Amino acid sequence: MTVARTICLGFLTVILAGTILLMMPFSTSNGTWNDPIVALFTSTSAVCVTGLAVVDTGTGFSFWGQLFIVMLVQIGGLGYMTTTTFLILLIGKRFDLRQKLAIQQALDRPGMSGSTQIIRSIIATTLIFEITGIFLLLPAFVKDFGWDQGLWLSIFHSINSFNNAGFSLFKDNLIGYQTSILVVFTVTGLIIFGGIGYQVILDMYFWFRDRCLKKPHAIVFSLDFKVATSTTLLLLVVGTIAFLFIEMRNPETFGNFSFPEQLLLAWFQSVTPRTAGFNTVDIGKMTDAGLFITIALMFIGASPGGTGGGIKTTTLRVLTSCTRAILQGKEEVLLYERKIAISLILKAVGVVFGSLATVIGATILISITDPKLEFIQILFEVVSAFGTVGLSTGITAGVSTGAKIILIVTMYIGRVGVLLLMSAILGDPRLSRVHYPEENLLVG
Repeated sequence: MTVARTICLGFLTVILAGTILLMMPFSTSNGTWNDPIVALFTSTSAVCVTGLAVVDTGTGFSFWGQLFIVMLVQIGGLGYMTTTTFLILLIGKRFDLRQKLAIQQALDRPGMSGSTQIIRSIIATTLIFEITGIFLLLPAFVKDFGWDQGLWLSIFHSINSFNNAGFSLFKDNLIGYQTSILVVFTVTGLIIFGGIGYQVILDMYFWFRDRCLKKPHAIVFSLDFKVATSTTLLLLVVGTIAFLFIEMRNPETFGNFSFPEQLLLAWFQSVTPRTAGFNTVDIGKMTDAGLFITIALMFIGASPGGTGGGIKTTTLRVLTSCTRAILQGKEEVLLYERKIAISLILKAVGVVFGSLATVIGATILISITDPKLEFIQILFEVVSAFGTVGLSTGITAGVSTGAKIILIVTMYIGRVGVLLLMSAILGDPRLSRVHYPEENLLVG
C-alpha cells in the first residue's frame, strides 16, 4: 500500500460515500431515491472540485443534498490527506513518517518538515478566505432573496469559489449577476487565491507582515512564488484581452453591453477557466475562437498546491523555458536565474504527455458513444472534466450513460493527477544502477 495508492483510494472512498449520501431520498428535492449514475457523477464532480452537473443543483437536490455537495467540495478542495491529517490533529494524535510522506506528496512539497504547521495554516487560510467571501456576497444575495436563503447562497458560492468548483444554486449560474461588480470581483478574487496555491498565499502574508513590522530582513520569495504569480498575472491579462477582442461583437455574449461591462465580462471569463467553472455568459453561444481559448486556459489550469486542476502554471513555464533555451542555443534551462533540474523537466514532460493522452482518449471514446455531438463540444467537455473546471456548452445532462462514466473517470484522473495515478497502478519506481551509452537522435 504505497503513498500514491493511499491517496487515490482515499479519494475513491470519499466519492463512494458521497454517492451513497446523494442517492438517499432526503438528498433529492422530490423525496425519492436518486439515480445512481447522477449521484456518482455529482459526487465525483464535487470531490474533484469540478462543478459539472447532470441535474440542476438548486432544484434537483434538497437542502441536505446541497449541504452534502458543498461538504464534498470542501474535502476535495483541501485534499484527502489534508482533511484526514486535520482530523487526526483534532483528536490529539500524532502522525508517523508514512503520513508525513503522504502529505509531502499530496501537497507537492520539497520536504517533510513542518507538516503539522502547514496543515494548520492551510485550514486557517481556507476559513479566512471563505468567511470573507461569505460576508462580501451577503449584500447582493440578501437583497434579492432575504436573509435565510441569502446567507445559504453566500456560503455555498463562497466555498465553491475558493475551492475552484463551479456548482451554483442558480439555473443560469451567475449570469444574473454578470454586471454586478461586487459579485464578480468577490468570486474571481476567491478563484484566483484558491487556485494560486497555499504556499504563495503564505509567502504573501509573511511579506506583508514583515513590511508592516518594518523588519530589516525582508522575506525572499521562492521560485514557486515568482513563477506562479507571474504566470497567473500573464494568463489573466492575455485572457481578458483575447476574450474582449473576440467576443465584443458577438451579440449572444458581449455584443449588447457597454465597453466597461464587456471588460467585466472578459475579466470573469479569463478567470473562470482557471478551473473554477462559474460563468456569466452562455458558454454554448461563444464563438469557436472563444471556446478554443477557454479550452487552452482550462488545460493549463491553476498553480501547484492550490485547489485547481490542469497541468499547472509551473509546468507551462518549465516547458516554455525549455523551448527558449533551445532557441537560444543553451544547454541549461533557467528561470529567474535558477537552473531547473533535469528530473523536473522530465516530470513536466510526463505531465503534459499523460494529460494529452487522457484528453485525446476520452474525446475519442465520447465521439464513439455520442456521435451526434459536435467535436468542439466533446473536446470542451473533456478538457473541462480533466482540468476540474466545470464549464460546459450545455451538453452534460444530455450525454449517454457511457459518456457520463467516461467523464467521471476523466474528472478523477484530473484531480489525483496523471503521474500519481500511474504511480499508484505501477507501484513505486525502482532506481536502476545500470547506465547506458549516450547517442544522438534526430528530433524536430
